[in-house]
Amino acid sequence: MCIRDSLRVKNYVVDVGQGVGVLHSEDDGPPKERLVGSWMHGMLQELDSRGRKNPQAFSYDGVLSQGNGVLTIVEDAAQHADLLQKLLNVPDEQSVKLDKGIGMDVDSQLLIISNPDLEAQLNQHADRNGMDPLKALKRRLDKHQFGYLTNLSLETELIRRELTGETEVWEADSYDELEERIREPVTVAVKEQDGETRDREFAPHAIEAAALYAVVSRLDEENLPNGLDLVDKALIYDQGYLQEGDTRREKDEFDFDGEAHDGEHGIPVTYTRDTLAELLQTDRDRHHADLPVEDVVMPRDVLNAMAEGLADAPVFSTGERSEFENRIVPVKNYLFDRQEHDVIEAIMHDKRVDEETVAEYVEHVYAWETDEPLYNDRGERVEPDPLKMKLFEIEHLGRFSESEYEGNLPRESVRNFRREKVITSLNRHAWEHRDEDFSVQDVDLTAIPVIKSVLESHDWDDVQRTFEDFDPRQWDDPPSETETESVKEETIETMVSEFDYSEASAELTSRHVMGQVSYRWD
Repeated sequence: MCIRDSLRVKNYVVDVGQGVGVLHSEDDGPPKERLVGSWMHGMLQELDSRGRKNPQAFSYDGVLSQGNGVLTIVEDAAQHADLLQKLLNVPDEQSVKLDKGIGMDVDSQLLIISNPDLEAQLNQHADRNGMDPLKALKRRLDKHQFGYLTNLSLETELIRRELTGETEVWEADSYDELEERIREPVTVAVKEQDGETRDREFAPHAIEAAALYAVVSRLDEENLPNGLDLVDKALIYDQGYLQEGDTRREKDEFDFDGEAHDGEHGIPVTYTRDTLAELLQTDRDRHHADLPVEDVVMPRDVLNAMAEGLADAPVFSTGERSEFENRIVPVKNYLFDRQEHDVIEAIMHDKRVDEETVAEYVEHVYAWETDEPLYNDRGERVEPDPLKMKLFEIEHLGRFSESEYEGNLPRESVRNFRREKVITSLNRHAWEHRDEDFSVQDVDLTAIPVIKSVLESHDWDDVQRTFEDFDPRQWDDPPSETETESVKEETIETMVSEFDYSEASAELTSRHVMGQVSYRWD
């Protein structure tokens, strides 16, 4: 029995030069050298071939030789269009000739990569109809067209890879986990002129800002449903829904009419990468007595640099520059909202409504609507407490005022809210668990959007109600022994410990947010 018939290869690792051949755009030389290799004249003399070329004196360092048995990649194929004609018979005959009479077997899958300029070269004789000299070549090419990424999370992951060399593939069980990866800061060590290295920080949301702007530049605005902008479209594409307050609208609810041209053009990741790399080397004109704020790249630094660089980048046409510049405003607004959310949640971190209080409200509303029995701690049946529900809705939800109640009893607007926002979610949960014994205590409170917003988000009204003497206009340098000073100290600490900020980026972010809020503070 032959041994080779009894063995099976379970794992074969290929690498560039050993199973993978790569022809780069900058490679040059005659076609034969680029494809299969070259003769080494010194070896011909050494081997004393007596006038005949000996295959032992051949280098075999061409891309077909390197990729033999697996894959040959031709990068930026428009730079090597002359080779494609030489490759015509290789897939059919599976051999090439090193020289007259000397052949080499080739078994390599050709992967040809190019921007649309290669297609323009291949179609240059298309008007000749049946006399097109490139017809045979085009017949042998199987074309696949790939657009730019239109997913925020994938674009963020790609930018991080371009900047830091990370190769980890992101995995997440929920979009909340993915969202945390998107907003993460990135620290990069930069070598200074004196040879020393210095850490530069992309603040939280900075890489997200670059990725979102790039994605928004690639989306088609012709088929936008009414009321949506391109940032909304980007979020729907990535997370599959759009959260508007306590209302979640799934992607299927939006009518993206017509044939979209998403991803056909836009800002390429190479432009984004080069802009961010340049920002790492740029000195920023900001200073702080104790914190290295000059080493922090903020989201607005990223967006400003990307927009300003459009004018000088040869990769963009005049029309594209104008179009992309007009798309930056909604991106800036969205990123500010993200930063503002971080600051508010840090301020209110220790003032969150505890889940026990929320659960009690949900139980009372459910009993109020369904006459479901409600029991106290002693096991005694009690009636739903209208005062508890009213206080929760006014103080914690912030949705209603005293005028929307008759004493403690809810008027129609409050009754509708309870039924549409709370009871509907509870009924959905009961239906999904209809084969089990349903109990309101079993409900995941974060599955109810309006309750999730109570548990996880606040607004400036909550801040003002909780800290009556707080004044955002004093944030940059708050007077000692004031409520503003104590709130700022705790906020910065929380942003560092809970939201992945450094002290420097927390200081800059909170100052930026307070600067926008202070002018409308009552």
